[in-house]
Amino acid sequence: MKIQVLGSGCATCKALYELTKKAVSELKLDVEVEYVTDISKIIEMGLMQSPVLAIDGKPVMVGYKPDIEEIKKLIMNN
Repeated sequence: MKIQVLGSGCATCKALYELTKKAVSELKLDVEVEYVTDISKIIEMGLMQSPVLAIDGKPVMVGYKPDIEEIKKLIMNN
């Protein structure tokens, strides 16, 4: 499993990255969370909003920072 947080580097994007790392830790998964600030990567996915939470290259959440429980559900369902 590959988990990425894509964003511009804004506070919301950084907060999503930190929450996602915490969710992965709480789920006891041996997965690295990658933080991507290259906006062209978001555009390549056909998206125009950030932040983006992507799992295995597929966007699963776009445009807001969910709470940690929602992030856990997104990870476990993908």
